[in-house]
Amino acid sequence: MLNILLICLAILALLGVVLEDIIHINKAKITLFLGTLAWMLLFIFHPDGAEHQQVINGLGENISEIAGLWLFLVAAMTFVAYLNKKGMIENLIYFFLPKQISEKALLFLTAVFCFIFSSLADNITATLVSVTLILSLNLSPKKTLRFATLVVFAVNSGGVALITGDVTTLMIFLAGKVSITDLLTLAIPSLLAVLLLATMLSFGMNETVHIKRHITEVRRVDICIAGIFLGTIMATIFGNAIYQIPPVLTFLFGMSLMFLTARYFNEDQDEDSILEYIRVIEFETLLFFLGILLLVGMLKEIHVLDSLVSIYEVLPPIAANYLMGVLSATIDNVPLTAALLKAGISMSSPAWLGLTYAVGVGGSLLIIGSAAGIVAMSKIEGLTFGSYLRYGLYLLASYTIGYVAVFYFSSLLLAAA
Repeated sequence: MLNILLICLAILALLGVVLEDIIHINKAKITLFLGTLAWMLLFIFHPDGAEHQQVINGLGENISEIAGLWLFLVAAMTFVAYLNKKGMIENLIYFFLPKQISEKALLFLTAVFCFIFSSLADNITATLVSVTLILSLNLSPKKTLRFATLVVFAVNSGGVALITGDVTTLMIFLAGKVSITDLLTLAIPSLLAVLLLATMLSFGMNETVHIKRHITEVRRVDICIAGIFLGTIMATIFGNAIYQIPPVLTFLFGMSLMFLTARYFNEDQDEDSILEYIRVIEFETLLFFLGILLLVGMLKEIHVLDSLVSIYEVLPPIAANYLMGVLSATIDNVPLTAALLKAGISMSSPAWLGLTYAVGVGGSLLIIGSAAGIVAMSKIEGLTFGSYLRYGLYLLASYTIGYVAVFYFSSLLLAAA
């Protein structure tokens, strides 16, 4: 009876995420409430004995995993919040954009920018910045929708190759399924998929776009902090590959350097304290992850996730992972990935890389399938479920080509090794 109740709570949380725009209750509030309630029920109905100790151990393991993810995201998002507020990101965009450019060329530049930027920043920030740029171009509604479709796909694709870019990539890495150097092999297939989509969307776009530049004054302290951010990313990659230093430790160290640098330049003032930038990051997103991971940990505790393994017993991993990517367009990829990781599935490195790509990019197939899509839909008038679905075949083709390319490049990597 208890298991049925807990499964119902998990289903209710999932429905709350999917129907957020209809019920007008933030998904972070729903998942956090139901996630904590589920664990409390586990403690109440297992008051003593071995089962009680098992619940205690299970919660401890769950909280430990969440803490590592949270601290990493807090450090990374604080960097991005600071650089975005100081205009560094906007300046970088306008530095590469000429005063006038053809629509086709702009489409490809947008694709590459979104791809690279989303690998360094979280998807929400990357989407907000990219959408702001698109809206400033004053394109026709139809062409704006094409750019928006490309932004959603490119943002999700760019994040899969680095742990700084996508939460599901970070989760799979922290679970020890792939290494940082393995993940880098996803960059080429992901970029190919993005460029393929840009090519298909570029047909009929033959006009010239005039761009108005808005350059913000750049200070030495901002340049130094931008350098620390890039240095932290590189140190995370090499430190983990060579010395197995946990990424969360490297990023917290980088954030501490950021704070000390601001103090050195006398920028850490009361009216604009650099510590305040921790408060402006997307805590709603972090709370949503907390609630979801608590729910998934609960489902593991009652052995519900064992049923996911059956899909991999019926289908080969290459097919099962592809379907999981498609499924992530309707089910949030964070709980889906967490469930797969806790189900104890055994796969080869290329298969785990395939899953990383699938759950990271598959959400792009529907506008409601990813945080990038939800953000873009809320900012661009006319971007709806139906208007986005018009490009569904383009999106599915690009996703499929990228998925196939992942296995090709990962096989080359294994052969070289």
